[in-house]
Amino acid sequence: MTQAPATSLATPSSTATAEEVLAWGISVFGPRLGICTSFQAGGMVIVDMAMRLSGGRVSVFTIDTGRLPEETHTLIGKVREKYGVEIEVILPDAAEATSMVSLHGPNLFRDSVSKRRTCCEVRKVRPLKRKLAQLDAWVVGLRRGQSETRRDVEKVALDTKHEGVYKLSPLADWTEQQVWDYIKRNDVPYHELYDQGYTSIGCAPCTRATSGDEDARAGRWWWEADNAKECGLHLSPSGELKREFDVMLDEVLVRAR
Repeated sequence: MTQAPATSLATPSSTATAEEVLAWGISVFGPRLGICTSFQAGGMVIVDMAMRLSGGRVSVFTIDTGRLPEETHTLIGKVREKYGVEIEVILPDAAEATSMVSLHGPNLFRDSVSKRRTCCEVRKVRPLKRKLAQLDAWVVGLRRGQSETRRDVEKVALDTKHEGVYKLSPLADWTEQQVWDYIKRNDVPYHELYDQGYTSIGCAPCTRATSGDEDARAGRWWWEADNAKECGLHLSPSGELKREFDVMLDEVLVRAR
């Protein structure tokens, strides 16, 4: 921590604006704060806002699962060019990914929810944990209106899931319309798959376009019946799913050693 113990920081109020939350994080944590983005619309708002507030002096990183759409890589290039910012690309552990694919095949995510969560864990969650071990705070684009599982997102909170670092969600109380109004008003580059009907974008084989009457995250893992569609970056599995997931992940990690 750069200025104070995590438990004693005076955090912004729940009514603080997105700019106020970001400015606070940049001021308090400095280089020990990182913006984590998958370059979806909300993430692009945060990147643009942070560049304006910091004069470009802020850390930005992304997790490349190895299964991203080509359009995501194209947007990363546009962001680098527009903002002159270095984007750190975090990759899965090669041995873990090889172990998982050898045991369950490259498209294991189609077989069951527990296998899909294992794939997300190896390709996204574990790489994130390694990165967060170097930080005191991270910034994400979560919004309460995205799904039922995110309705209680706080703008600033201690992230007990990830070793107690601070987690900032400046756009927690924003609507989707506010996000797109900001993008248009400030000429922010955005993911071209939105123009093809996508409303939430992740890995290429796990994301599809949605129709007008579907939930914004309906295109993520659309073959799953469960509405609580999360990858594990923000919410961990529970109950029977957790037990199946734990056994599967342990098998992958043992083989990877």
